[in-house]
Amino acid sequence: MRPDPVPLDDTDRRIVNALQGGFPISDEPYREVAAGLGLSEAELLDRLDRLLKARVLTRFGPMFQIERLGGAFVLAAMKVPEADFERVAEQVNSLPEVAHNYRREHAFNMWFVLATEKPGGIDAAVARIEALTGLPVFPFPKEREYFVEMKLHA
Repeated sequence: MRPDPVPLDDTDRRIVNALQGGFPISDEPYREVAAGLGLSEAELLDRLDRLLKARVLTRFGPMFQIERLGGAFVLAAMKVPEADFERVAEQVNSLPEVAHNYRREHAFNMWFVLATEKPGGIDAAVARIEALTGLPVFPFPKEREYFVEMKLHA
């Protein structure tokens, strides 16, 4: 069942469109963005909070290439029995290394991204998930990286 759509006004649309790249790196970035949109900083932050709570935006934050910072990430999958799916999802999501978790209609029905501060942390996170859930984890390290800049006009 899909949630009811959340109505966006013109200001919400301008905010969504403006925040899809080029966020300033400064002492007061929200104030800077708000001024460019003709808003107060408080109004911008209130609207962002509302959009996140309503799940219009699922995330707002920087994207880092963790390998450049000395860390690692990997896409991983599990075959989770349907009766155990919610329990296992809760266990997997409880780990700080789990960035995203997606349910799929496939034999591998749980897919998630593991991100760690050090490359060796991936193996440790996989081992913890296996010990916690009693199920094997199948990591899929990337072979190549592609940059796809996706901006959605609201």
